[in-house]
Parts: sequence; structure tokens; C-alpha cells
Amino acid sequence: MARPGSRFAGRRLSPARLALSVVGVLAVGGALVGASMLPAMQAGVPGDASAGQWFASYYDVTLETGGQLARSPLGTSTGGAVLAFVVAQADDVCTPTWGKAYSLDDAAKTFELDRRVERMRREGEPLAASFGGSANTELAGACTTVPELTAAYRTVMDRYTLDVMDVDIEGDMLANVAATERRAQAVASLQNERRMNGGSLDVWLTLPVAPSGLTPAGLAQVESMLSAGVTLAGVNLMTMDYGTDGTIAMSSLSIDALQSTAVQIQDLWRAHGLALPDGGVWSLIGATPMIGVNDVKGEVFTLDDAAALNAFAVEKGVARLSMWSLTRDQTCGSNYPTLHIVSTACSGIEQAGVSFATVLAEGFTGTPSARPVTVSDGDVIEDDPATSPYPVWSSQTYYSEGVTVVWHGSVYVSKWWNEDGSVPDDPRIDTAGSAWTYIGPVLPGDVPFALPQLAPGTYPEWSSTALYDQGDRVMLDGSGYEARWWSQGKSPARSVLDHDYSPWKLITGP
Repeated sequence: MARPGSRFAGRRLSPARLALSVVGVLAVGGALVGASMLPAMQAGVPGDASAGQWFASYYDVTLETGGQLARSPLGTSTGGAVLAFVVAQADDVCTPTWGKAYSLDDAAKTFELDRRVERMRREGEPLAASFGGSANTELAGACTTVPELTAAYRTVMDRYTLDVMDVDIEGDMLANVAATERRAQAVASLQNERRMNGGSLDVWLTLPVAPSGLTPAGLAQVESMLSAGVTLAGVNLMTMDYGTDGTIAMSSLSIDALQSTAVQIQDLWRAHGLALPDGGVWSLIGATPMIGVNDVKGEVFTLDDAAALNAFAVEKGVARLSMWSLTRDQTCGSNYPTLHIVSTACSGIEQAGVSFATVLAEGFTGTPSARPVTVSDGDVIEDDPATSPYPVWSSQTYYSEGVTVVWHGSVYVSKWWNEDGSVPDDPRIDTAGSAWTYIGPVLPGDVPFALPQLAPGTYPEWSSTALYDQGDRVMLDGSGYEARWWSQGKSPARSVLDHDYSPWKLITGP
């Protein structure tokens, strides 16, 4: 069983998938049997390297809720990143959320997702959104009509100005026939809508795989999309969690899975009378390993596996490589001794300073849509305390670590306590030396910054002459404050931006 909160929490390998496993399967009592039971792999499909190949890590936007996530990079390659996962608010509520933990508005407020996405768009870095995953309810399961589901998908894609959609179908959703049909029709509807409006929507279908290829349920997902008229950009294989004992290299299992699936996809396209792309069937194939320790005990995807998978993908012209996940691409710290338990924050293996992203992305220089990425400065919104989403920076104010400000139409977060330093956008200072980290531009829809207000008379008004002890509560300009230690004549207003040395703290809740 996966560690709660991990990428594959609660995931189980289906009997069908186990039956397709390289080390074999099926046998008495459903237990794994020896590799001698291995079904024969289908013949390989030739291919050639392609300039359009792209790499992008999956990025779980729900892992952090504070400054760390706000300061994290999203793009690690020319392919950018795949934001994961959009799911339904509840089993019967057709409202898109990020991992069920955050509404789209919550994500904008809590970790600046809208702002960071807009920054990447303006800097020409591509992004895709992934719907589904192994946990929670995919939108097609919660939305009961095609128009309702189409609207939910549209809400996400339009909000973040995205033209690449990744649909990750796993677990029970693979066998949900009604949801499968709704999903295919809704995706087709949205894709046609984009085309009619002069736009584009590239759709990737992400599915579990065995070394002998897609399961019947996975093939049914591809069949459903094609039958509904969806133009698939490709099928992305989750090359992970095969159910083996770890004696066979993960890269070997993954390459077998790619070879077998290529034959299946080639046959499906022919059956539907569809021409293969110029690069052949490999231009319709992607692979996503789970880096480091996998959820199946004993299965470890190493840096050598990454190099082997990359070499195969480059040679064949595999359209896409991804990985789960960006936040796991580092060696675990010494305070995390249980390396056999999958962590969302590290790979579980010693990487010696080498990143999986760098190895997997070697030779992959394209973008997800293969369309030119437009770099745009966008509109710079004038700094105005009355309209800015955060206080406007001032050289005469103290700022604690994690405090957010606006300067020259951009939003910055402080890296350490500072006062009377260089302006946040000082071009003479490199990123490491600056006290500020750029998050993204001020957006037209930003809500003006305002302190939480309390009902008049909730607490006594603050007085510059009164003596206050720890725990005392006061009000100033309608906001509440609580004393952290003894003070007199120290205005509570300073605590809004200086959390370290002010004797007061802002009351933000009941």
C-alpha cells in the first residue's frame, strides 16, 4: 500500500495488470510466479530521433501551502511542467479543484498559482494541466452530463490560458463505462470549440501499462477517445509499479512496455483509418517513470534507468518523457531514515547532485504543443496602495521572511528579514544575493490588499500610553492584534510586515 499522501496512495494493481506483468502472474491464488511465465513481447517498432520531442515534469501544486511553494520553480526544461491534478470537489460535485484540497480561487490565494502561471506564460515557458490521477474523483465521475463536464474542463483550461490537456485515468475510473463515454465526448466538444474559435487543444491520455502493453481497460480508453472524434496528441504510459520483485531493471520493463504499446497504438490508428504522424507511431507515445523508490516494494527507478530510458526514447523518437515528480527530484535528507517509504519530497535514493530531470530531458528540446511559445511582457499595472494585492514596497519599512510586497507592477516575497535594502527589482543583484524573490506580475483581477476587520468594540482601542502584557488584545483601524510580550508605545501596525521584532501579531481568525 502506498504511503498516505503519496502519488499513488490507495492504488492497487488490478488482476488484469498483474496478469500482464513481466515477472508473471496469474497463477494459483493470484500470487506472482516466476519470470518463466512471462508472456511473449510483441515485435519492436522502428523509429527515428525527432526534433519535436519534449520533456516536462509533473508538478503537484498541492504539496505546500506557504512561501516554499510560492518560491519554487515550475519550469525545468523547454517543455515546462505538467500541473497535477485537477479533480472534482466531491464524488457528486462537478466543480474542478486541485487535488480536492484547493478550489481554483484557493490556489490563487494560498500559493499564487495564477500569478506564477502568468509569469511562465509571459516568459514563454509552456504548461499543461493534468486531470484525474489515482486519488479522489476525476471530473467525468462527478459531472453527470457532457455539457457540465465540458464546462468544468473549459474553466480550468481557460483560466490558466492552456492549450495542452493531460487526462490521467487510473483505478476505478478505468472501468467506469459511463464516465469514459462522457469524458471522451466532453474532450471532443472542447477540442472542437477551440478549433472553431481559431485556437488549439492538444490532448494526451495518460494510462497505466504493463511490460506487455496497455491493459484491455486502457485500450478501451483510447478507443473511446478516437470513436468520439478526439484528435489525440498521444498516449502517455505510466512506466512504474509493475508488481515485480525488483530483480529486473525498471528501464528494461519500461522499454518493453513502450515497444508493446507502440504495436497496439499502431493497430488502433489503422483500425480507425487514421494516418500516423510523420514521425510514425512513436510520435504518439510518451513515458512517465516514477523516479527513485516506487510504490511497489523493491522497485527502484535509478539514474542509470533514466539514462537508458532516455537513450531508447531519443533513438526511437518517443514524443514525450515526463516524471513523477518535480518535488521528488532530490536526495532525501539525513532526518528521513525510512527510505523504503515513498516520500513526496525526495526520491529515496542517493542522487549525488544529479537530477532525474536533467538526465531524462537530454535531447528533448521541444514543447508540448510543438507550436511557437510567445514571450509577452503583458500590461504593467501601476503600483497603487488602494488597488495593489499586497503593500507597496518601501525602503522605510521592516520586512520579515515570507512577507509579500508589490513593486513596479510585480509581486515579490522576502527571503529573510530586511530593511532599507535595495529595491526588489534591482538588476545589479543576482537572485542569490537579493532579499527578494520574484513571484509574478500583478494581475488585472487582483483584489486590493486589506487587513481583516473586526466588529467595532470587539477589543479596546490601542493606546500609545498604555502598558500591555503578553496576551492582551487591542484594535487599531478596525483590525485586531494580540501582544506577544510586554510593550508600551509600539504600534501594532508594524506587525503586519515585521513578524520578528514587533511585540504584536495580527489576529487573522476568530
